[in-house]
Amino acid sequence: MMNTFSQTVSDASPDELISAAQQTTGILPGISAKVRTRDINVFYGAKQALFDVSLDVPDASVTAFIGPSGCGKSTFLRCINRMNDTIDTCKVMGSIQVDGRDVNDKAIDPVVLRASVGMVFQKPNPFPKTIFENVAYGPRIHGIANDKQGLERIVEQSLRKAGLWDEVKDRLHQPGTGLSGGQQQRLVIARAIAVNPEIILMDEPCSALDPIATAKIEELIDELRQNYCIIIVTHSMAQAARVSQRTAFFHMGRLVEAGPTEEIFTNPRDSRTQDYITGRFG
Repeated sequence: MMNTFSQTVSDASPDELISAAQQTTGILPGISAKVRTRDINVFYGAKQALFDVSLDVPDASVTAFIGPSGCGKSTFLRCINRMNDTIDTCKVMGSIQVDGRDVNDKAIDPVVLRASVGMVFQKPNPFPKTIFENVAYGPRIHGIANDKQGLERIVEQSLRKAGLWDEVKDRLHQPGTGLSGGQQQRLVIARAIAVNPEIILMDEPCSALDPIATAKIEELIDELRQNYCIIIVTHSMAQAARVSQRTAFFHMGRLVEAGPTEEIFTNPRDSRTQDYITGRFG
């Protein structure tokens, strides 16, 4: 069983203590973070769901949130694009910054924020529109495309980035809901990409998909991380190990530790992380 951070303090060198603190808190001193959160506490009415979560997320990479059901992963994810604002009883406290700007600043329009911080949900949710209109909807309402040709270009580019163009280019005006589950999820990703986001949040994006579709989504995530900051919530530790460069482990509303994925899976600092990874609970 691995020792906890507190258990290793007496035997650690100063450099080791700094490294341990960085991994335990999830803070990256001296490194520019795309998303930087400090002391996040979330309440649903009188019930507290998150406790003092501080975490940095770097750009151009995939960060995976893992942990047992109900541990706060999705709640924390939804803080980043203020999706929790849609829940009347939810109260979020603490600082959440994207590129150094507080997302809860009153001057920030949540609709504009959610264009910059796109989200892909557990169940594919294409609009009841054509494939073309699913992708074109965002650029049209945000005024990103100036004319029909510009809109068509954005739709094609987005579908290509989502690895879907070759499969749908001859049926763009058919309903998006007629696609397979895996195709629908890639269509949703194309829809998110179409409005030029900088961050893509994914909440269990493969849980409703078969293994073949899951593999395609994972390949897509690996390709997209070159140009986007991606944060994925997953119950699959194998998936987290495959697609992410950093992993954060949550338990009972607290961030237990965060660090490079390989270190989290092979040499976790906290016994709770070790127990979860080895299947002793979860």
